[in-house]
Amino acid sequence: MATPTVLITGASSGIGATYAERFARRGHDLVLVARDRTRMEALATRLRQENGVTVDILQADLTEPGDLTAIETRLRDDHLIGVLVNNAGAGLAGSFENQAINDMERLVALNTTAVVRLASAVAARFVEAGEGAIINIGSVVGLVPEFGQTVYGATKAFVLFLSQGLSLELAPKGVYVQAVLPAATRTEIWERAGADINALPPMMDVGELVDAALVGFDRREAVTIPPLPDAGQWDTYQSARQAMLPGFAQVHAAARYRPAA
Repeated sequence: MATPTVLITGASSGIGATYAERFARRGHDLVLVARDRTRMEALATRLRQENGVTVDILQADLTEPGDLTAIETRLRDDHLIGVLVNNAGAGLAGSFENQAINDMERLVALNTTAVVRLASAVAARFVEAGEGAIINIGSVVGLVPEFGQTVYGATKAFVLFLSQGLSLELAPKGVYVQAVLPAATRTEIWERAGADINALPPMMDVGELVDAALVGFDRREAVTIPPLPDAGQWDTYQSARQAMLPGFAQVHAAARYRPAA
């Protein structure tokens, strides 16, 4: 697949729209997926004019089963699509006890269920072809429960684990899976979550974030954390986690948990 088509979710603004711009500059045809058709049409028109690429638009709300099924069908049937960017996501303002359960359910559906289903829709085809790439946009919040964004952070921890597991399963079969973990990035997600963006601390520019993520993509990194200065810290974290694995295989409780005689 010389220059595969790239399907990008959440493509009407922010990280998704920037991925569309960057991949179009590289000569990739695009399939843009989002709820806002007007914005996608404006973006598609510009990218066609500037880069001479084909851009299809699929209006969809990935929390709606029918819309999600339609995108899955396109991913399964369109053999030109060789890269999936699972970018669509949302945040949720407020503390856990004050968040409405319907809002939490919708957040989980968008940030986790849609990611799994779309990855599943392409995995078998990519494996059969022996090539393809899945980019899952997570967040450093998934590593930091101290930030207090409990449900959002849990969904992003899920995305990281899913990506790492898929990488272990699919990489030997020719399929590249990348987890991208941004920190705070200046996009509309903050306003949609009810936050006052002007009251928040400085954030990374979305263009810088995506450019860094694509450096990791070109290097075929399994996990890319654009704001992390010291890659060795991530390596140390991984080594500490892996060092615990033999302990998980014990058939008796650790001595520290045994009742006193």
